[in-house]
Parts: sequence; structure tokens; C-alpha cells
Amino acid sequence: MKFDIFFSISQTPDTSGYIPSESEMFANFLDQAEKADDLGFGIGWVAQAHLSTEVQKGNSKPVVPHYPGEVGLCTDFFQVATAMFARTKRMEVGSAVMSILASGGPIPQAERVGSFLALHGMNPEEQRKLHIGFSAGRFEFMARPYGIVPRDIVEEASWPALRGQIFAEASEIFLRLLNGEVISTEMIRQTTLTRANFRSDEDWVRVQQAAQQLHGLDSAPESIEIAPRYNFEEIKTIPQKWRRDLLNLVLGSHDARLQEEVNQWAPVQVFNLSITPPHIINATHQRMSEHYHPNGGPWTRDMMPRTVMVFVNDENGLTADERSAAAREEARAALTTYWSALEGTIDPAKVERATDNAVIGNVEEVAAQIRERFDPEDRLMCWFDFFNHDSERVQRNMEAFMTKVAPAVNGGGE
Repeated sequence: MKFDIFFSISQTPDTSGYIPSESEMFANFLDQAEKADDLGFGIGWVAQAHLSTEVQKGNSKPVVPHYPGEVGLCTDFFQVATAMFARTKRMEVGSAVMSILASGGPIPQAERVGSFLALHGMNPEEQRKLHIGFSAGRFEFMARPYGIVPRDIVEEASWPALRGQIFAEASEIFLRLLNGEVISTEMIRQTTLTRANFRSDEDWVRVQQAAQQLHGLDSAPESIEIAPRYNFEEIKTIPQKWRRDLLNLVLGSHDARLQEEVNQWAPVQVFNLSITPPHIINATHQRMSEHYHPNGGPWTRDMMPRTVMVFVNDENGLTADERSAAAREEARAALTTYWSALEGTIDPAKVERATDNAVIGNVEEVAAQIRERFDPEDRLMCWFDFFNHDSERVQRNMEAFMTKVAPAVNGGGE
């Protein structure tokens, strides 16, 4: 099994209510990145966010109205990646995940990838890859200032489904520019909405009625054409001759059709969460084994990183049972704080379900849970800093995991 690490850099109150300063947050993150490199984690994945979560609470349509502090401080992944590569020797770096609808959209994001790798790959002996996880973005408010808003009553009625189609359009633009192609709007997929795009007949009827009103139609249309979101004549990004062997692409979407569609253009892997049901995991692996772009080679299980929250306790002075109990309490406190921040209320059922999907306990218990729940060929993206600003403790947990849990998992012993 392969072990990566996930850094959230989330400036929110921990379970004690403490919020570090921005400089403390970045210092802790870089210290943890160095430690992760020393311990042998494969890829350091960094969460990306944009714009203040605190300020959006006052918007007309706040996305996370109760979330205290800032959900993440990494607003420019490429500058953060530069710092990480400079401070580490072996670990590769990834975005988990970068919105290609924010920060100007897919065109400047493609430019940034090429520019970064043009510099990163100047040393012919460089082998460490940049892993670009990309998505529409978890929080919609981060893309709204860049024009990702409904343009008429049809788009307003269809917005949840249409936003996914905008992401599909952006993904094609992004990937084809990374390929070095010359493209224009006329060459990019068109968006046509039909009943298949919607969860219910009622949702589709509302969109049909809006189309009738907007276009003065006599009857409900069976399909609705949506104008392109991105309009441009022929373009090509520069620099052009950067090392594409140092780039790995990972899609942050559960949309099966999109997972197949993006692999028309380039090898694109898939993110998945630890909470995803096993039948979805297996179906994704089966689908990707058939549709993964041939330039990426045969599909393997480690091409789908799986997020897992790790609550391990190996503190000195405690018995195994005491460590187990302490880890369970740490997990309960962190997850309760999270759900309270996310929704403004504490739902014990959601806390319990989240606890079931984390790995929690002393090192022996955590190793046993991983062996039980995951395939030996999986890649786990381990999350240690979840609502925990005690950097020294986070690093001790990382060390306990890589020196005791990981060998037990891969060696088959306790």
C-alpha cells in the first residue's frame, strides 16, 4: 500500500478554540512537509481555497454560513509547490484540489501549470512530479467573481446540473491546452441539456418552462442548447516545450461520464474519498481500466488516491488501552467541531458516520483498520492536521504512522 499525506492549512478553531496566525499556519505546514519528506510519504497533497470564508458569510447566498475562520490559506498552489519542492528531497507535490473555474478559469490555470513545469524541469535529472488534482471547486462562491453565475432564467433553473457542464467544458479547454494544442471555442464540446442531466422530472420541467418563457416557445423543448461559457479565437499557451513527463493529472469528480470524457484528451486519474461505498470504488476501478488514456499505461489501483482521516495516539506514558480511548476522544472532538462549523449544528449521527470512516486508535488498531478496509494496492492520502493546530503532536502522529502503522500494514504483522 502507498501512503501520501494531505495538508489542509485550514485556519479555523481547533477543538480548544485556538486559531493560529497566518504566519504560524504556514510555518507549521512547511515544518510538517519537511517531516513528511523525511518519513517517506510519497506525495504531499495540498488543499486549495480562494477568497475569505469569513467574508462570504455576509453574501446573499453564503455557502458555509457557520464556518469560523478560513477554510484554507493555499490560494496559489504553484507558489506553495515551489516552497515545498525547495524544502524537501524525495516527496512529490499535488493539488487536492485546484479549481479550474476560479482564478480566471481554465486558460490561465493551464498557463500556470506549463510555466511551473518549464522551471521545475530545467534540471534534466529532476524526476519528482507535479500532481494536478483539478475540479469545479467545493465552494461555489469562490468561482462566482469569475463569471460562473447563471446568465438567464434557463441557466438559473438548471444551475446545479449546468455547473457540472461548465466544468466539463473547462476541463476540455484545460487539458487540450496542456497537450500543447491550438484551440478555439468552435473546437470545444457544446452543452445540450436534456432530461438525462437532471435528477427528477420536476427539475427538468422547471428548466423546460424557463426555456419556453425565455425563447417564446409553443411547447416544451426536448433539448436545450446552452451558449459556451468561454469564448475565444485560436489560442495556444506558452511556454510550449516543458516536460510533460513531470505532470500527472487527477480529476476531482464522481461523474462517471466526465471521468471517461476527460480521458479522450490525456491520462487523467481520479480522486476518491474514504467514505465512498465499496461498490462505487470497484465500479470506478473497472471503468477506468477500460477508459484510462493509453498514454498513461495500464490502470492500477494506486492511480485513485483515497482520503482518510487518521486519529492515531502513540503518546508516551499511556497504555495501549489508554491510547485507544484517547484517540477515540480526539476523533470525536475534532469531528464534532467540524460538523458544527459546517452546518451550525451538531448531528450525532453524522459525527458517528464520520468516525466510522476514519481510522482511529493506537498504532495496532489503526493498522488493523487499514488492512481491513483497504486493498493492499490502494494509495491512501492521510490527513493528520484535521482541526489540530498542535504541530508537534501532528508530527508525532505522522511519525507513529510511518514508523509503526505503515510497516505493519505492508508487512502483515502487528
